[in-house]
Amino acid sequence: MKVVLERNVLLKTLGHVQSVVERRNTIPILANVLIKADKDGVSFVATDMDLEMTEKVTAQVSKPGSKTAPAHTLYDIVRKLPEGAQVELSAPDGSNQMSLSSGRSNFKLGCLPVDDFPTMSEGDLQHRFTLSSADFKTLIDRTRFAMSVEETRYYLNGIYIHTTKTKGDLAVLRAVATDGHRLARLEMPAPREAGAMSGVILPRKAVAEIRKLLDETTADITIALSASKARFSFDNVVMTSKLIDGTFPDYERVIPQGNDKILEVPAKVLANAVDRVATISSEKSRAIKIALSKNLLTLSASSPEAGSAVEELEVSYKGEAIEIGFNARYLLDILSQIEGEGARFSMADAASPTIVQDVSDGSALYVLMPMRV
Repeated sequence: MKVVLERNVLLKTLGHVQSVVERRNTIPILANVLIKADKDGVSFVATDMDLEMTEKVTAQVSKPGSKTAPAHTLYDIVRKLPEGAQVELSAPDGSNQMSLSSGRSNFKLGCLPVDDFPTMSEGDLQHRFTLSSADFKTLIDRTRFAMSVEETRYYLNGIYIHTTKTKGDLAVLRAVATDGHRLARLEMPAPREAGAMSGVILPRKAVAEIRKLLDETTADITIALSASKARFSFDNVVMTSKLIDGTFPDYERVIPQGNDKILEVPAKVLANAVDRVATISSEKSRAIKIALSKNLLTLSASSPEAGSAVEELEVSYKGEAIEIGFNARYLLDILSQIEGEGARFSMADAASPTIVQDVSDGSALYVLMPMRV
């Protein structure tokens, strides 16, 4: 194998694929990136057995071939090379080393056999549809903060994506995430081809990796799904991920229907006030109390060590007086998703879940469980 690549192109590609590679590996080959050179360019492949990322770049290929090399070491070397440098990767047939040379710098890296590198079988990806990168970004950004990190409830460690029909019989693509304390649901018109897809749970790591890539593209994303895997293709990147093998809970049952106490408040004003008052709440519970009376909201927090804090806000509220407690961090996470001016809170009582929505955008809905204060 002998190829020459431009340093910045190589660095960008290695940056994408090496982030899939775990820092600690019990299987040595999984610490490596597979480099495959042919007449069309060079492909870089990395996997952790649950997630596989492939990216192809153009290069001067004078001798096709394949090699595996330590992913993080290779990335660190290329990162430290000067901007605009040309990088040559070469390895004689049958050698267990790969040479990297650029200018007067020369490195030799130990390689593991190409045949040991695992490939992820895709199976039959029977459902295919396309989303714009902006829509896919929105789908992830508005829901991922509510994913669980608790390994015991592994089926909540991702975003549940499925198609459904609204009351007006419109087909929508929905993304839902919950950790049991809060729930985020976003919907958008479903692409025509997505109508037959079954619900899938995309794991947290796959969500994080695809989201990083979306920042660098404006291309449409082709999504292909089977019962156990998802594949995302755009530009020169293909990412394949196993799906979480579990049943996502019936989230509709968590969304209350009869909440009749309606509060409307500027989202940023409330978020800033919550942030100030929560400074005093104990770090463990992060509890904050909201007391509502006609057009007045009083925020308060107290802790035995730090003291107490109170702040009042003028709001739009006509219902009967109510006091309700929330985890300040969870409340701030939801308020940060409100892009319009106003947030609408629909409440029932101090013990029931509260619905939060953007006054100017009904596509996203958030449910927040109260806490005793």
